[in-house]
Amino acid sequence: MALSEPVAATASPGQNGRVTPIRMSFRPLLRASLPSLLALLATLLLPALALAHGVEAAEPRLPGVLLAWSLDPLPLIGVATAGGAYLWAARRVAAAGRRPHPRWRTACFGGGLAAIVVALNSPIEAYEGVLFSVHMLQHMLLELVAAPLLLLGAPATLALRAASPSVRRGLLSVLHSRAVAVISFPLFGWLLFAAVNWGWHFSALYDQALENAALHYLQHATFLGAALLFWWPVIGADPSRWRLPYPVRLFYLFLAMPQNSFLGVALMSAPAVLYPHYLTNLRAWGPTAVDDQSLGGILMWVGGDLVFLVGMAAVVAAWVRHEDRRTARLDARLDAQLDAEAATRRAQHL
Repeated sequence: MALSEPVAATASPGQNGRVTPIRMSFRPLLRASLPSLLALLATLLLPALALAHGVEAAEPRLPGVLLAWSLDPLPLIGVATAGGAYLWAARRVAAAGRRPHPRWRTACFGGGLAAIVVALNSPIEAYEGVLFSVHMLQHMLLELVAAPLLLLGAPATLALRAASPSVRRGLLSVLHSRAVAVISFPLFGWLLFAAVNWGWHFSALYDQALENAALHYLQHATFLGAALLFWWPVIGADPSRWRLPYPVRLFYLFLAMPQNSFLGVALMSAPAVLYPHYLTNLRAWGPTAVDDQSLGGILMWVGGDLVFLVGMAAVVAAWVRHEDRRTARLDARLDAQLDAEAATRRAQHL
């Protein structure tokens, strides 16, 4: 019987001549389909981590590697929830007749969510346990692409605009709380960002995260969380007790470059493989484990510094726009004052 066909109950005459239904046991069918069900659940529910030890890692080839997407539900559910809530809030603001939330901010927030999906569900996730350089690219997407784009979307500001008065008071009390004031303090965010990167890369936790799914989730969460706190004072789109002047934002990003460079150079120049996990992968293709580790360090060094330079350029551009607007306001105020004085003189002459 095909599994797609409905199971029909048959009937047979009983001893008293009446037709009684025959009870069908589903246990044989369940036993036969149980392995397939378990395989399906494993595909849907387990994260796509590193390839198993002792198993030959398939060489990524185009175009097949482009289809190596995972169905890890945890990041997908998180991204879908965040995106749905953001769009609902934007539509609520527009429906209330208020000034619509800027579309470019919505696009930035969507880009940040897309970067998370690419980092955690794309072929990058499929090979991050095989190549350290791919793992580094994954973390750079979370820290240097997803985090600033999410903050550029100004989600806290949008939530405050969409919330009812009572909910808005609750959100403001949280944003103005002592705990948020501490974690949003720029020096704390800067130090935490550096500590998370150095702490993971130069401890046994990094290698253990490649072997343990829960620890791997925690690693991704700490990288993204620390990056959000790091970029918050730079972006400055949402309410914060700490509003850095533009020159200080430039200095803040400038100081992040040396620590990123030192970490990248330390990984690049390490004489031995730092993470035993990458020595257990069986593959006859690609760079050696040491060369792959050096490539990952180069990616962090060069790629990270380029992102910080782009961030500094964006801060300069925002600074120029701010000064232009301020100058325009001062000119308008001065023109209004001169017009008022001229009108007063004309009235006196009359």
